[in-house]
Amino acid sequence: MAGNRHRGCRSRKVRAPTQSRDGLVLLATGGYLGDAPPYQGHVVAIDKESGEIVNVFNTLCSDREGVIDPSSCDESGSAIWGRGGVVVEPESGNLLVSTGNGDWNGSSNWGDSMLELSPDAGQLLKSYTPENEQELDAGDTDLSSASPAFVPPHFVVQSGKDGLLRVLDLTTLEVGQKGGEASIASAPGDTGVFTAPAVWESPGERWVFVANSAGTAGYVFQNAKLERHWENESSGTSPVLAGGLLYVYDPDGEGLNVYEPESGNRVASLPAGGGHWSSPIIINGRIALPEGSANDHGTEGVLNIYRLP
Repeated sequence: MAGNRHRGCRSRKVRAPTQSRDGLVLLATGGYLGDAPPYQGHVVAIDKESGEIVNVFNTLCSDREGVIDPSSCDESGSAIWGRGGVVVEPESGNLLVSTGNGDWNGSSNWGDSMLELSPDAGQLLKSYTPENEQELDAGDTDLSSASPAFVPPHFVVQSGKDGLLRVLDLTTLEVGQKGGEASIASAPGDTGVFTAPAVWESPGERWVFVANSAGTAGYVFQNAKLERHWENESSGTSPVLAGGLLYVYDPDGEGLNVYEPESGNRVASLPAGGGHWSSPIIINGRIALPEGSANDHGTEGVLNIYRLP
């Protein structure tokens, strides 16, 4: 990258993880410390080989191309800051993001919404915005605290700070649409979700797992509805599935809990100190889990490495 593009991209805060797909690096941007204006959330697609920006989708002033000077847009906000960042649909390669507090007008401003973009982030394909988006915006109960969860073949589970689990059917959504949920369920404890739900397909069933500060729950997904099958009061960050087990880190310092996905039975609790939004990484018989919070501005930390039996 060079020139204004590089400076413009640097002026935002990237807090969600990057993704890589079909030769593109995909990143989403959030806001400044304390949501200090002006800023706009956007999705940036960068060519992996050249480092050049391919497309930018601005969630405010989306009728403008490229990385824009934040002060040149009349609106500020609509950050993309959920734990899952840009979610890539497995077969189509389309991109899913959820946006934070910001203006919505159904044409160029997309605050408090779930958006489906083309694989190169060049086109807005579908959108969903709750009927009460103005209330969500005014009350700081936006959707971007929870990343979209794609459920095959064409559904999305979208939550947020209001603790609702909205099931969306991508085949029925249109750009600029308000409402239109296929169904709505409640998160554990009817509490806000600041994590990315996990989706799992077992023989004959699809499951969605959600964790928040009130607990962890497993839902069976059937007929575009979520039916809660089990729930406990152990808080958690984003759930992770590996080797037929469900791993959920309790950031309150109660350890890394390991569950049987279908029953919710806890089969192990691995010792770990407190943290913030960290989730475990499981690969090659090892589990890696960092402790601590970046909000503490610490200069050292702990990385736990566990060995599976």
